[in-house]
Amino acid sequence: MPRFYPLLFALLSAPAFAQQQPTPTTSRPVGPRLTVEKIMQDPKMWVGTSPSGAFWAEDGKTVYFNWNPEKAKGDSLYKVIIGGDRKPQKVSPTERRSLPDDPGVYNRNRSLKLYDKNGDLFLVDCRTYQTRQLTSTVDREANPAFSGDEKAVVFQRGGNLYKMTLVNGDLTQITNFDPGSKRSETKPNAQETELKKEQLGLFDVLRDRKAKRDEAARITKADQPKRAKLFYTEGRNLMNPQLSPDGNFVTFGLMKAATGAKSAIVPSYVTESGFTEDLPARTKVGAPLASFELFVYDIVRDTVQAVSLKTVPGIMDKINVTGAPAKPDTSKKATATQRPVVISSVLWSPEATNRYAVLVLRSQDNKDRWIMQLDPATRTLKLIDRQHDDAWIGGPNIGFGNNPGTLGFLGDGQTIYFQSEADGYSHLYSINLATGERKQLTSGKFEVQQVTLSKNKQYFFLTTNEQHPGEQHLYRMAVTGEPREKLTTMTGANDVALSPDESMMVIRHSYSNKPWELYLAANNNEPTANGKKRSVKSPTATTEPMRLTDSQTADFKSYPWREGQIVTIPARDGQTIYARLYKPDGAVKATGKAVVFVHGAGYLQNAHKWWSQYFREYMFHNLLVDQGYTVLDIDYRASAGYGRDWRTGIYRYMGGKDLTDHVDAADWLVKNQGVDAKRIGIYGGSYGGFITLMAMFTTPDKFAAGAALRPVTDWAAYNHGYTANILNEPQTDSLAYHRSSPIYFADGLKGHLLICHGMVDVNVHYQDAVRLAQRLIELKKENWELASYPMEDHGFVEPTSWMDEYKRILKLFNERL
Repeated sequence: MPRFYPLLFALLSAPAFAQQQPTPTTSRPVGPRLTVEKIMQDPKMWVGTSPSGAFWAEDGKTVYFNWNPEKAKGDSLYKVIIGGDRKPQKVSPTERRSLPDDPGVYNRNRSLKLYDKNGDLFLVDCRTYQTRQLTSTVDREANPAFSGDEKAVVFQRGGNLYKMTLVNGDLTQITNFDPGSKRSETKPNAQETELKKEQLGLFDVLRDRKAKRDEAARITKADQPKRAKLFYTEGRNLMNPQLSPDGNFVTFGLMKAATGAKSAIVPSYVTESGFTEDLPARTKVGAPLASFELFVYDIVRDTVQAVSLKTVPGIMDKINVTGAPAKPDTSKKATATQRPVVISSVLWSPEATNRYAVLVLRSQDNKDRWIMQLDPATRTLKLIDRQHDDAWIGGPNIGFGNNPGTLGFLGDGQTIYFQSEADGYSHLYSINLATGERKQLTSGKFEVQQVTLSKNKQYFFLTTNEQHPGEQHLYRMAVTGEPREKLTTMTGANDVALSPDESMMVIRHSYSNKPWELYLAANNNEPTANGKKRSVKSPTATTEPMRLTDSQTADFKSYPWREGQIVTIPARDGQTIYARLYKPDGAVKATGKAVVFVHGAGYLQNAHKWWSQYFREYMFHNLLVDQGYTVLDIDYRASAGYGRDWRTGIYRYMGGKDLTDHVDAADWLVKNQGVDAKRIGIYGGSYGGFITLMAMFTTPDKFAAGAALRPVTDWAAYNHGYTANILNEPQTDSLAYHRSSPIYFADGLKGHLLICHGMVDVNVHYQDAVRLAQRLIELKKENWELASYPMEDHGFVEPTSWMDEYKRILKLFNERL
């Protein structure tokens, strides 16, 4: 019979987990013996806590970062003084409270900087590094920006825009939004109108008194100072109000919440109150969506009017679920319907005039992204760029929802830059709005993953994976798109924070078997304003980056962690699959057993050369190899880092090419790595749990055992934002949902299956596991079990939960492979 643990957990005996490892030989360094309890304990006690969130002081003399070398309950702020001994120091509470919470915004010559903290506004003089507090109120001020003439700060307070003059602090309210509805006055009917007219005609006193009241009202109105126009949002949510550089227009969006969208319920059983409590949860894919509108408030004309989207090219197209535009309906009954879109904030050109205003529209069916130019005076839109995808719009920095992605103006104030997958990879483009000239600035079979415009606006700093799909490096490139200069040298991933003058770099770096640490390096390729490279003295007197932190524990360092070998595997359709291979070496005898790990999220990369976010799984894979297993971890179809075609390879069929990639990988292990075809297991969490189920149900002869952790079992029960991109909506594309959902194929189970799920998972709901359990019961399947974790969400937190889960996984593979 199946073992079903909805609330009760069996403590499995130690011998089931603690398998004796082969005696290592001298060909591999001897480290401590790995156990599940050791590798799944609190990471800060065993691994150590890597630094994160590095940023520079405004004067460029100090680097701040979050760190926890003391193994406290939470991270603390540390600093390194560049001109000192460069040893990390813990920041005092007083100094920490004085620092900005966000990068802030600068004026055009970067002499002043604005930021908000704790609901108040601050101004930094970047020449003297003096900070001036602009507000100290109970109301929260947020989103500060410089006015077009840079003599004032524009900010939000209580849902409205205000302007404060920097010289004397004069305050002006710019907008007057009221969340309610306009109160309509009851108009007199015909009888009342006629009676009033008759009364005024008969009595002189009534006429005189009315004339005096009308005159007094006219004078009072004329004497009133000009105020912002009252505008009722009628319950809609205000989004991104922005003042134009010349101060004559305000652009803003309104979002009307969906009606009739039912939310799921996630009950929490183990609570402080002792009562079962319901956690707030999400809707399911296909539920009604919010609607969005764009408005322009013309301050001079005192009008507020909506911007029509009817002229946006393709917005009236009818889209088939396959993604291709349908043939137009020429019948007399045909009526064009405007496709609903999500609207970004407006980006104004960086000058005191309103030369250009740009925004991004994204269709809610996920097939189109438009970059549009707005004329605020006429409220008309002009197309700058349209990207259509028969699958769905996506890729690095393309944007999602009302996030426009990479979008900005170059120094000439008339050329915008943005990213697009037009050629199959996410690359950088520019368009001159005055001339219409379009230019592709980067190209090749790689992705641009981060973009920053230099302070002088002559160069881009780009993070790309052009050297290798599994590496991330920083490059410098002229805004004209000339050849790039590589600025980082360490193999792996390099997450760079440039100093304020861009002459130095703090690099958060990691390698496949080395967690993240901070390094300091000179940006020796940094040019001066005239384009010539300046001579910058290296911070270490050499060209090698200087290490600033040492985060790992001695116990963690004592084990010789394996470097996963990056391999390529041919897929059945001729594509190349990148993977990380871990296999026994001379120290351990191979047993013929193999485990294939499936990373989560779908659109995520794990066959790379940096420290994985799946570090617990990485340590578990080392434990497995110590016991003679071969472990393979592949970047299957839909993984990140490999371009548009790879990203969309699962459109309308999850469990199609992404699954066959795993089957092909298993065959490759048998053919090339000496693995026994009957002794292969598979496991993964979230999307990895879903693939595990599809593998066990639809290719049951390929995998003898599988562990599906927090898996999606029916895509119709998942959220809209993720699922509708790939499978459309269940009410319009039921075929895609049926063939992509494991619950419909559960009768194919032959091997042994373990399902693990947190019961307070507000992402993939525990209901998914319960529904599948009922299905397996009705199918009379006996070779499965469900382990439930009453206090865990989608990402487990408690070490004991991790231990219990991975003891079960290890037991499954040791017994069944």
